[in-house]
Amino acid sequence: MADTLRHGWTTGACATAATKAAYTALVTGEFPDPVSITLPRGHQPSFTLTTEERAEDWARAAVVKDAGDDPDVTHAAVICATVRPGTPGAGVVFRAGPGVGTVTKQGLPLAVGEPAINPVPRRLMSEAVAEVATAHGQPGDVVVEVGVVDGEELARHTWNPRLGILGGLSILGTTGVVVPYSCSAWIDSIRRGVDVARAAGYRHVAGCTGSTSEQVAAELYGLPEDALLDMGDFAGAVLKYVRRHPVPRLTIAGGIGKLAKLAAGHLDLHSGRSQVDLSHLAQLATQAGAPPELAHRLREDDTNTALGALRLCEQAGVPLGDVVADTARGVAVDVLRGAAVEVDILVIDRAGTIVGRAPRPNTGGDEHA
Repeated sequence: MADTLRHGWTTGACATAATKAAYTALVTGEFPDPVSITLPRGHQPSFTLTTEERAEDWARAAVVKDAGDDPDVTHAAVICATVRPGTPGAGVVFRAGPGVGTVTKQGLPLAVGEPAINPVPRRLMSEAVAEVATAHGQPGDVVVEVGVVDGEELARHTWNPRLGILGGLSILGTTGVVVPYSCSAWIDSIRRGVDVARAAGYRHVAGCTGSTSEQVAAELYGLPEDALLDMGDFAGAVLKYVRRHPVPRLTIAGGIGKLAKLAAGHLDLHSGRSQVDLSHLAQLATQAGAPPELAHRLREDDTNTALGALRLCEQAGVPLGDVVADTARGVAVDVLRGAAVEVDILVIDRAGTIVGRAPRPNTGGDEHA
């Protein structure tokens, strides 16, 4: 799919372009428009400036972020950079302007109190400053203030508040390129969520497919907000990162449909990339004691859904939810590959009722964090 879709540029690439344009104007009095930059993998995009402002001791430029065909919350955001002369010998110093957040929790790749401008964008901006400084015989000691118009409001639709990044968005990107539907920002947020939870000393985190399962896990185990991972469809991303960065206990919570996919071995639970296997559900129902006629009905009725199968099994006294939880837990344990992580599964229905657990409460593993 991504091969036919248009790529875009990260907030980090946009901030780099704005920084290069602003610093060029500060040094020469003229803004390069369009302004070109070089990204880590050799891409050389050009950006049209939407803002050009200059005074004696500062210059400001802005570009509009184009995320291509990716449904990015920051698509069309205005990324600004204001560049001022810095202290001699200080190099490039970064500041958070309006709409860019500040780090307030440990565990992120930036120190507490730093502007939420990630390491790769910092490097790209520093390289752009060095390029201009070298071309014009300047020392390159500057203060770069990065801002995002309406960034604080946009950040409410991201993980930033939960991660302790307050006041706005993060300036992100490792390649500078947005690959449509790669969901790299979401997966990176999952990883940062694990990092923040570990730094806070939490011994129990929960990866949840949605807000209902998140609420159930939080209430059942008394978990604080920053121990809840907005896993969405990315069960594999959670499991693989926790495997490398263990937390003593991981709960995976979600609806019967999503966790039936995990039970069938799918690590990406999105409806466009994996489907509920009714034949597999029928096998699980048989393991749970379903008679042949019920298993046949589950397997052959094309109108069935995972929730429909659950209801049919409930009517027959067959604990399908528990067997789905058991099997999903087995898949999770396999992905963890012996990491020092205890994993349990919560399966819920649409109303938030727990319809399956593994291990069951009477088999241990149910103590609170």
